[in-house]
Amino acid sequence: MPKTKLTLSVDEALIRKAKRFSAQHNTTVSQLVARFLASLEDSQGRVMPVVSRLTGVLAPDVSREEYREQLRKKYTA
Repeated sequence: MPKTKLTLSVDEALIRKAKRFSAQHNTTVSQLVARFLASLEDSQGRVMPVVSRLTGVLAPDVSREEYREQLRKKYTA
């Protein structure tokens, strides 16, 4: 299958973490992302259990900043 470039906007710290992880596991960030995307559905198009557990974690009316603030309060108190 031919490859196509994909541009993502990701937090700098997460990029460093991904690069460190990929180097430790003898792979590339592109391969990590490709494997993750491939794991979202099984061969029949059904959503994999790990994805199902993540879907809907946040209510639709909760912003990322509100969620981050909740986590700050929870883990710094």
